[in-house]
Amino acid sequence: MAYFGETRDFAVDADEARVGDYFALLKPRVMSLVVFTALVGMLLAPAAIGPVEAIIAILGIAVGAGASGALNMWYDAEIDAVMSRTRSRPIPAGRVPREHALVMGVVLSAFSIMLLGLAANWLAAGLLAFTIFFYAVIYTMWLKRATPQNIVIGGAAGAFPPMIGWTVATGAISLESCVLFLIIFLWTPPHFWALALYKQGDYGAAGIPMLPNVAGERATKVQILLYSLVLVATSLIPAYAGFGGLIYTTVALVTGIAFVALAWRLLRTGDDRSMRRAARSLFTFSLSYLFVIFLALLTDHYAGMAGWP
Repeated sequence: MAYFGETRDFAVDADEARVGDYFALLKPRVMSLVVFTALVGMLLAPAAIGPVEAIIAILGIAVGAGASGALNMWYDAEIDAVMSRTRSRPIPAGRVPREHALVMGVVLSAFSIMLLGLAANWLAAGLLAFTIFFYAVIYTMWLKRATPQNIVIGGAAGAFPPMIGWTVATGAISLESCVLFLIIFLWTPPHFWALALYKQGDYGAAGIPMLPNVAGERATKVQILLYSLVLVATSLIPAYAGFGGLIYTTVALVTGIAFVALAWRLLRTGDDRSMRRAARSLFTFSLSYLFVIFLALLTDHYAGMAGWP
């Protein structure tokens, strides 16, 4: 068994490598959330942006997100081979050479930054560059293996896309874009700690100091509830800041109450089986939570533009 401090060679059958395997290196499910939140930030911004510019900018952000995923899979190949939920990824499964992921990640990173800078503005491109660096280097290469607060600090990488989208349209960072950043930032810990609770055996085998493996299940469940409460409170800021109306506020309240209720149920669980079931329920709900409230924010925005009450 190889760990992150070692170098491991993965047997690769070049004939088995397909386009789909290289696409999988880009983490398309993560990319889709990045693209969606960036698009919301772009459309909410109080500045007109042409459709061609918007499409090119979103393409650049998507490619940047994919580049981050490829770099992450390159560096994490050893621990991916240990964990049950990741061992079928292209590199540990032996379908793609590890060095191909590195080359892909570096080339796509440079391409996405240049594309966004030329198509939109260099502040947005700089934010994208910092996001890729933060995820690939600060989080993947350092925080993930160094501290149980890895996902708290590292969550910033996934929170930048709406800010980048806003900056594409306006050329500046605003209070509204910072609020969108904060919502995703606070959503990340309960989302990933719920996963870590019912997959803690995987993280333990890979030597990753996730909170349940270091502080214990009880402390993790308390932290999940606390972050959930702060997340729900933060999700209501758009209503007070003037860019979230009745539609958004209603959706944020309903989904927020459901989020906290699932976190409370998780805290109250006793035996291991019920804990894992409750953690999985919270993780599954959290996957849709972010999409729903960002969609509600966008719906509210266009309803207001159309003159709806």
